[in-house]
Amino acid sequence: MDTTPESYLDLFPLEDIVYLTPDSENVLEDIDPDKVYVLGGLVDESIHKQVTLRRAREQCLQTARLPIREYMVKAPNSRNYHSETLAINQVFDVLSTYYETRSWPAALRAGVSSGKGYVLPDTAEQ
Repeated sequence: MDTTPESYLDLFPLEDIVYLTPDSENVLEDIDPDKVYVLGGLVDESIHKQVTLRRAREQCLQTARLPIREYMVKAPNSRNYHSETLAINQVFDVLSTYYETRSWPAALRAGVSSGKGYVLPDTAEQ
């Protein structure tokens, strides 16, 4: 991994950038090694819906979301809380595990904590 003060918009062609946001209608089905994935993040105590999606659209970027709904189920919990919004380190864990295993269930198990209210179907009854 390299870090730079330059914007990703200045470093890569727009058509090669995919902005990951939980509000995207597009599901990330696979990682394309020729694409650059931007992990949109906010440092805030509350979740602001659509902010990262609006930013990506303003920059004319492709968007995608992790396939949480496709592979996980809502777990019953006392607060009836379910969120697909993850911290940057959780998204990174999901992507890293998927890249190594090519398994979304394994990747989501590694990065999505049970506190988000989602579990894999095989653990829903536990």
